[in-house]
Amino acid sequence: MFNYIKGQVVENGSNYITVDNQGIGYKIFVANPFSFSLNEEIKVHIYAYIREDEFSLYGFKEENEKDLFLRLINVKGLGPKMALPMLATGSVAGIIDAIDRENILYLTKFPKIGEKVARQIILDLKGKLAATLEVTPSANDEVVEALISLGYKSADVKKVLPKLDTTLKLEDQIKEALKLLLK
Repeated sequence: MFNYIKGQVVENGSNYITVDNQGIGYKIFVANPFSFSLNEEIKVHIYAYIREDEFSLYGFKEENEKDLFLRLINVKGLGPKMALPMLATGSVAGIIDAIDRENILYLTKFPKIGEKVARQIILDLKGKLAATLEVTPSANDEVVEALISLGYKSADVKKVLPKLDTTLKLEDQIKEALKLLLK
């Protein structure tokens, strides 16, 4: 149905953004709405979730995030509202690695993911993701991992990411993020 939407971000909600495309505002549920800046022109990869009583759009910055999301929602007992927070707090590479290594502890750290669902994810997806999903760590992923390893909380780190100058070297981005976190 939809593959992507290009437009301007006009609103950041707690779990969604609103993208204005030629006068129509699309409410798109995203993993981290604060990684999108207001009034920014963006391209969001879209998944349309259509059920008898619901029509929702789920958006992703990268195609590989969307592909992983689609694989996750095909797991028995795992819907879009459970899969999206996984992408908000974990990287695509980290989730794939956890599945391939059968790391139940990593998977159960996500909201609403219990041991039973984690085992089902591993059963359904182990060995099927790394080969088919192209995973290239972005600079943001590396900044996040570095700051978390220094003891900062994931939620705090994600709040400062949109404020970083991504044209800087990785080391300078981390320094800039540290300054923002100390404020």
